[in-house]
Amino acid sequence: MDKVKVIELKKSVFEANDRDADALRGELKERGVFLLNLMSAPGSGKTTTLIQTINRLKDKIRIAVMEADIDSDVDAVKIKDATGVESIQLHTGGMCHLDAEMTRQGLQALLVESRKTADAQRQKTALLKEESQPDLVILENVGNLVCPAEFDTGAVKNAMILSVPEGHDKPLKYPLMFSVCDVVIINKIDVMPYFDFDLEKCKEYIHMRNPKATVIPICAKTGEGVEAFAEWLLKEVSEWKR
Repeated sequence: MDKVKVIELKKSVFEANDRDADALRGELKERGVFLLNLMSAPGSGKTTTLIQTINRLKDKIRIAVMEADIDSDVDAVKIKDATGVESIQLHTGGMCHLDAEMTRQGLQALLVESRKTADAQRQKTALLKEESQPDLVILENVGNLVCPAEFDTGAVKNAMILSVPEGHDKPLKYPLMFSVCDVVIINKIDVMPYFDFDLEKCKEYIHMRNPKATVIPICAKTGEGVEAFAEWLLKEVSEWKR
């Protein structure tokens, strides 16, 4: 009997995506654009954290946001209204993650919108001489602790938010997510007295998965600790653009 051809689909999909992601990072480096991939479970406070962070940085660097969701444009509208930066919504068509090609499509659309906005501003004032291209693009990935961690989006750095109500043991249950992230933001520290959440134990578990991960506790609602994340991000963007 002839042997049938066996295709390792999952492996081939990941390998192709990794090549696309590396190529995209190379293009971003040439253009001087820093892409941050922000991940978390639903309800962890991604959008609120972004609003607090962007409002601390928008006068220092040019920022744009891509909001990824299965449906709706709620977060993209919220970001634009609260910060004034360019924001577009990406619908994934039911998929629980973005891959490198989907991210590329989003970036292309975002840059087109950024040019349109810049052209409109130039028509209002002759003093505007800044380029339309953002220095920093933030991708708010689909809320999920599994799928987004499996696909390289082409981002320069990966970040995630873990909220206190989720529990301090999440690094043990979702190892890949914590191992691929350069920075872990622990949000909602204001409610720690009401939950059985051990901050030091959580940090220990995170560093078990990723010894190099930067851990930043914050309260996005009040802004406590957000400055530390903003400073980390500004430093990373500056180094990338050198």
